[in-house]
Amino acid sequence: MGNIPEGGLITNEAFREIFQSMSEGIIMVDTRGRIVVANPMAEQLFGYGTDALTGLMLEDLLPQRYRGGHVHFRSAFNSNPFPRRMGVGRDLTALRQDGSEFPVEISLSFTKVKGELLVMAFISDISLRKKTEDALKRSEEQLIVYAAELEKKVEMRTEALNHTILKLEDEVNERKKAEEEVRKSLEKERELNELKTKFVSIASHEFRTPLSTVLSSASLIDQYNDRGEPDKIHKHVQRIKSSVNQLTGILNDFLSLGKLEEGREDVVHEVIYPKEFLDEIEEEISGFLKEGQHLVLDCRMEASEIVCDARILRNILFNLITNASKYSDVNKPIYITCMNNGPFVNFEVRDEGIGIPLEDQKHMFDRFFRASNAGNVQGTGLGLNIVKRYIDLLKGTISFTSEYGKGTRFIVAIPISTNDQPK
Repeated sequence: MGNIPEGGLITNEAFREIFQSMSEGIIMVDTRGRIVVANPMAEQLFGYGTDALTGLMLEDLLPQRYRGGHVHFRSAFNSNPFPRRMGVGRDLTALRQDGSEFPVEISLSFTKVKGELLVMAFISDISLRKKTEDALKRSEEQLIVYAAELEKKVEMRTEALNHTILKLEDEVNERKKAEEEVRKSLEKERELNELKTKFVSIASHEFRTPLSTVLSSASLIDQYNDRGEPDKIHKHVQRIKSSVNQLTGILNDFLSLGKLEEGREDVVHEVIYPKEFLDEIEEEISGFLKEGQHLVLDCRMEASEIVCDARILRNILFNLITNASKYSDVNKPIYITCMNNGPFVNFEVRDEGIGIPLEDQKHMFDRFFRASNAGNVQGTGLGLNIVKRYIDLLKGTISFTSEYGKGTRFIVAIPISTNDQPK
């Protein structure tokens, strides 16, 4: 079977057959970085003959300028292995046997064979994609700026999220001072591991669709540009922007959750004028609604102002309105009402969407929970959990009623003056 030795690392015939026929290059290395097996596609990508990769160091496949740094990265992965993409936000370059370089995309995983850690690298030649991206950059200057800003935001938010998780882990370790603190620390650690697992699962699933959309649209834009079809180019630029908004929303959910977990969300007391505030939200969110959808605002406040945290209140309403839009058909209105309720002001968000099944309603504020009828609508299952925690910070309440297939009404009650509430 080529470079897969009989009775060696891969003994199952079906698995060996899959390994041999994969369209991605696959290389397995030991903890020293030495290649122990590679599939034919990997040999083809790097320009080596059958079994010629076996025994080489992984750094032999990298340009000389990257080899020193990569030894450090490899050591760090061996000490804390977990499945991930390699070089997020950076261009990765590999070296063929003939000395030429080519761009690659690499995903890392690991396994153990007879107690020894083996790292698996899944490698794809993305030269065609790079050519497509370069062509797109030359023809769409505005898209270049947008893509550059997106890349920077993704890097910053990914770094912030990693920092948040590491900081939470450090705090868990520091709380082990007494038996009760140990119990609480262990529980916190379990929750963090669950969060990481959920994040990897959701990120791999939720990122795949919009990223595939970006890639396919970018390829089609290049074709339509050659044919001189600006209408179709505009359509796919809009698809790319929509996919970017989906990715940004996912990252914002995880960053918000991290801040709430750390207790780093402070309430800022400021004067808000509800009617003007809702008008601003309507203007801001209009670009995120489906075709034909619009907000119907009805502000019945007796008082002209309230004292609250505008950023937190905006995030609460923005999340509820976005959900109403996602789970409603095109051309369906979304009703927003604000009115006095004693020392509180009620903000109601009502839609005519798919509703929430009765058996799911008790779980709607649970972390990572999604209703059984959510279907293919994208989401992390974090939005309402974050909304509930924001409302708790404001000393408010949230409730809802829903009828399956007919719509949902959320009611948020916020103190007219958060200054008057006990801390």
